[in-house]
Amino acid sequence: MIFYASLLFSADKPNPNQLGQIQSAIDLLRMRGFSREAFVLNHVASFRTTDNWLNAYVGHHDAYAATNFPFEVVTLYPEFFEAPVDDCERAAVLLHEARHLFGDGEDAALENTWKSKRQLGWTTEKYKQTRVWDATMRLTKAQFPYMFQCGGDGETDCF
Repeated sequence: MIFYASLLFSADKPNPNQLGQIQSAIDLLRMRGFSREAFVLNHVASFRTTDNWLNAYVGHHDAYAATNFPFEVVTLYPEFFEAPVDDCERAAVLLHEARHLFGDGEDAALENTWKSKRQLGWTTEKYKQTRVWDATMRLTKAQFPYMFQCGGDGETDCF
Protein backbone atom coordinates (compact mmCIF):
# COMPACT_ATOMS: atom_id res chain seq x y z
CA MET A 1 0.00 0.00 0.00
CA ILE A 2 2.86 2.39 0.80
CA PHE A 3 4.45 1.75 -2.60
CA TYR A 4 1.12 2.37 -4.37
CA ALA A 5 0.46 5.52 -2.37
CA SER A 6 3.95 6.80 -3.16
CA LEU A 7 3.22 6.45 -6.89
CA LEU A 8 0.04 8.47 -6.51
CA PHE A 9 1.37 11.17 -4.23
CA SER A 10 4.55 11.77 -6.21
CA ALA A 11 2.64 12.84 -9.34
CA ASP A 12 0.02 15.46 -10.20
CA LYS A 13 -3.66 14.71 -10.67
CA PRO A 14 -5.41 15.86 -13.87
CA ASN A 15 -7.14 19.23 -13.71
CA PRO A 16 -10.92 19.48 -14.34
CA ASN A 17 -10.48 20.23 -18.07
CA GLN A 18 -8.15 17.25 -18.47
CA LEU A 19 -10.55 15.02 -16.52
CA GLY A 20 -13.28 16.02 -18.98
CA GLN A 21 -11.12 15.04 -21.95
CA ILE A 22 -10.22 11.72 -20.32
CA GLN A 23 -13.87 10.94 -19.53
CA SER A 24 -15.03 11.84 -23.05
CA ALA A 25 -12.49 9.40 -24.52
CA ILE A 26 -13.52 6.66 -22.07
CA ASP A 27 -17.20 7.26 -22.89
CA LEU A 28 -16.37 6.88 -26.58
CA LEU A 29 -14.62 3.57 -25.88
CA ARG A 30 -17.72 2.32 -24.07
CA MET A 31 -20.05 3.46 -26.87
CA ARG A 32 -17.90 1.70 -29.48
CA GLY A 33 -18.04 -1.66 -27.71
CA PHE A 34 -14.96 -1.56 -25.49
CA SER A 35 -16.93 -1.88 -22.26
CA ARG A 36 -14.31 -3.95 -20.44
CA GLU A 37 -11.59 -1.42 -21.22
CA ALA A 38 -13.88 1.50 -20.31
CA PHE A 39 -14.74 -0.18 -17.01
CA VAL A 40 -11.11 -0.64 -15.97
CA LEU A 41 -10.24 2.93 -17.02
CA ASN A 42 -13.22 4.35 -15.10
CA HIS A 43 -13.07 2.21 -11.97
CA VAL A 44 -9.55 0.85 -11.54
CA ALA A 45 -7.08 3.28 -13.13
CA SER A 46 -5.66 6.27 -11.29
CA PHE A 47 -4.73 9.03 -13.73
CA ARG A 48 -1.78 11.35 -13.29
CA THR A 49 -0.32 14.05 -15.53
CA THR A 50 3.29 14.08 -14.37
CA ASP A 51 5.76 11.28 -13.80
CA ASN A 52 5.71 9.60 -10.44
CA TRP A 53 9.07 8.77 -8.87
CA LEU A 54 9.18 5.33 -10.54
CA ASN A 55 8.59 6.70 -14.05
CA ALA A 56 11.14 9.44 -13.42
CA TYR A 57 13.68 6.83 -12.29
CA VAL A 58 13.07 4.36 -15.13
CA GLY A 59 12.57 7.02 -17.79
CA HIS A 60 10.52 6.65 -20.93
CA HIS A 61 10.76 7.41 -24.61
CA ASP A 62 8.47 9.93 -26.24
CA ALA A 63 5.00 8.80 -25.28
CA TYR A 64 1.45 9.99 -24.95
CA ALA A 65 0.98 7.90 -21.82
CA ALA A 66 2.58 5.33 -19.52
CA THR A 67 1.05 2.70 -17.24
CA ASN A 68 2.47 1.28 -14.04
CA PHE A 69 1.20 -2.31 -13.93
CA PRO A 70 0.04 -3.87 -11.60
CA PHE A 71 -0.54 -0.61 -9.72
CA GLU A 72 -2.96 0.69 -12.38
CA VAL A 73 -1.47 4.17 -12.42
CA VAL A 74 -1.80 5.78 -15.86
CA THR A 75 0.33 8.84 -16.55
CA LEU A 76 -1.00 11.03 -19.35
CA TYR A 77 1.70 13.33 -20.69
CA PRO A 78 1.03 16.78 -22.18
CA GLU A 79 1.10 15.22 -25.67
CA PHE A 80 -2.01 13.19 -24.76
CA PHE A 81 -3.95 16.42 -24.40
CA GLU A 82 -2.24 18.32 -27.25
CA ALA A 83 -1.52 15.93 -30.15
CA PRO A 84 -4.81 14.03 -30.67
CA VAL A 85 -7.24 15.86 -32.92
CA ASP A 86 -10.33 14.59 -31.08
CA ASP A 87 -11.79 12.18 -28.52
CA CYS A 88 -11.39 9.24 -30.90
CA GLU A 89 -7.61 9.64 -31.00
CA ARG A 90 -7.48 10.07 -27.22
CA ALA A 91 -9.62 6.91 -26.98
CA ALA A 92 -7.09 5.04 -29.14
CA VAL A 93 -4.33 6.01 -26.70
CA LEU A 94 -6.46 4.96 -23.73
CA LEU A 95 -7.36 1.68 -25.45
CA HIS A 96 -3.63 0.97 -25.67
CA GLU A 97 -3.14 1.86 -21.99
CA ALA A 98 -6.15 -0.26 -20.97
CA ARG A 99 -4.39 -3.27 -22.46
CA HIS A 100 -1.44 -2.53 -20.15
CA LEU A 101 -3.88 -2.33 -17.23
CA PHE A 102 -4.86 -5.91 -18.10
CA GLY A 103 -1.20 -6.91 -18.03
CA ASP A 104 -0.43 -6.88 -21.75
CA GLY A 105 3.08 -5.91 -22.78
CA GLU A 106 3.88 -3.19 -25.30
CA ASP A 107 3.69 -5.41 -28.39
CA ALA A 108 0.33 -6.92 -27.43
CA ALA A 109 -1.14 -3.50 -26.58
CA LEU A 110 0.08 -2.05 -29.87
CA GLU A 111 -1.22 -5.00 -31.90
CA ASN A 112 -4.62 -4.99 -30.17
CA THR A 113 -5.08 -1.26 -30.65
CA TRP A 114 -4.20 -1.37 -34.35
CA LYS A 115 -6.48 -4.34 -35.00
CA SER A 116 -9.33 -2.61 -33.13
CA LYS A 117 -9.02 0.79 -34.81
CA ARG A 118 -11.97 0.34 -37.22
CA GLN A 119 -14.34 -0.65 -34.39
CA LEU A 120 -13.18 2.46 -32.56
CA GLY A 121 -13.84 4.61 -35.62
CA TRP A 122 -10.17 5.51 -35.94
CA THR A 123 -9.82 4.99 -39.68
CA THR A 124 -7.28 5.75 -42.38
CA GLU A 125 -9.83 7.80 -44.28
CA LYS A 126 -10.30 10.27 -41.43
CA TYR A 127 -7.01 10.20 -39.50
CA LYS A 128 -4.15 9.34 -41.88
CA GLN A 129 -2.83 12.92 -41.75
CA THR A 130 -2.69 13.19 -37.94
CA ARG A 131 0.35 12.99 -35.71
CA VAL A 132 -1.07 10.25 -33.48
CA TRP A 133 -2.05 8.09 -36.47
CA ASP A 134 1.35 8.51 -38.10
CA ALA A 135 3.28 7.69 -34.93
CA THR A 136 1.13 4.64 -34.16
CA MET A 137 1.23 3.38 -37.74
CA ARG A 138 5.03 3.66 -37.84
CA LEU A 139 5.44 1.79 -34.54
CA THR A 140 2.97 -0.89 -35.59
CA LYS A 141 4.54 -1.33 -39.02
CA ALA A 142 8.00 -1.68 -37.46
CA GLN A 143 6.81 -4.30 -34.95
CA PHE A 144 4.30 -6.13 -37.16
CA PRO A 145 5.23 -5.79 -40.85
CA TYR A 146 2.81 -8.60 -41.77
CA MET A 147 -0.07 -6.23 -40.96
CA PHE A 148 0.95 -4.05 -43.91
CA GLN A 149 1.36 -6.64 -46.68
CA CYS A 150 -2.10 -6.44 -48.23
CA GLY A 151 -3.52 -4.82 -51.34
CA GLY A 152 -2.23 -4.76 -54.90
CA ASP A 153 1.04 -3.14 -53.88
CA GLY A 154 1.63 -5.58 -50.99
CA GLU A 155 2.20 -2.63 -48.65
CA THR A 156 -1.37 -1.72 -47.62
CA ASP A 157 -2.73 -1.92 -44.08
CA CYS A 158 -4.52 -5.25 -43.70
CA PHE A 159 -6.67 -4.07 -40.83
